[in-house]
Amino acid sequence: MRTFFSFLLTVSIVSFVFLEVAQAARLKDIANIRGVRSNQLVGYGIVVGLAGTGDSKSEYTNKSIERMLDRLGMKVTGGNTSSKNVAAVIVTANLPAFARAGNKLDVTVSSLGDAKSLRGGTLIQTPLRAADQQIYAVAQGHLLVGQGGTEVHESVARVPDGAMIERDLGQDFASRKMFRLTLQNPDFTTASRVVTIINRELSGKYATALDAGTIDVMSPPDFEGKGVELLATIERLEINPDLAARVVVNEKTGTVVIGHQVKVSEVALSHGDLSLKVAGATDDKKSKDKGDRVIMMKESANIGDLVDAMNKLGVSPKDLIAILQSIKAAGALHGELEIL
Repeated sequence: MRTFFSFLLTVSIVSFVFLEVAQAARLKDIANIRGVRSNQLVGYGIVVGLAGTGDSKSEYTNKSIERMLDRLGMKVTGGNTSSKNVAAVIVTANLPAFARAGNKLDVTVSSLGDAKSLRGGTLIQTPLRAADQQIYAVAQGHLLVGQGGTEVHESVARVPDGAMIERDLGQDFASRKMFRLTLQNPDFTTASRVVTIINRELSGKYATALDAGTIDVMSPPDFEGKGVELLATIERLEINPDLAARVVVNEKTGTVVIGHQVKVSEVALSHGDLSLKVAGATDDKKSKDKGDRVIMMKESANIGDLVDAMNKLGVSPKDLIAILQSIKAAGALHGELEIL
């Protein structure tokens, strides 16, 4: 366990050093362009051709079979359409930004009833709708179920390129006069840096921050009618995003991820046979009993130094998490402590 935690800690400390030295990231990696997004599609359909592993007697499955046969020109009388070779399913897909009619999408097919397996089945033509209830794609095809799946996993399958997009989706970015950027992690300092770098690149005051996460960019005269070229120019600009002081702890796995901004103030803590003291450089070290483990650190130390010292003393992940929580509760850990 100690060896495993040492490895995790090494990764954390390496990340800690890296974040402090090189934080530059492309604007396209930390911000989104308003209007450039995917859309969720969903539809109800039926799968046929199952080898007796479909739904047992189900009213909505039977009605689906009747409606399908009716659309195919076959009238069913008597209502006896039950078949274990058929399953009712929900079909989902993501419609990407700027999708065009004729492009294909992968779809996921999930059993809606009590079908034991969708292996070997074929999805019958299924309209896929977005939140506005408009049909944007139609799905159909042979289902692929992962090899070696359990009964639960075999109730979900995929159809690669199983949906055909039926209508164009997109906006006229070329002629737009203004573009809005939204930061993935809103921060006033980062937003200010983005505005400064964009205006420097465009040689004018064309970018304005509305708040910590929203930046408007006006199209310069040189880019009139060239919105795509403008976005290509600014999205590759390198930004140094400001990071909040944060410690993320996963209690289940013992993983600790530390931001380099996290600091520790003067504090004294006792945990089992471990004594911890963070104080000024002029403070004297207290005597300790034989067998005790003592950590003496200066107040200028950051949380990374503290964790490194505790790791050298063999502190377990469970004890480390408890210590970090106690330091935070005492108000000596300057940063957000997030427990997963």
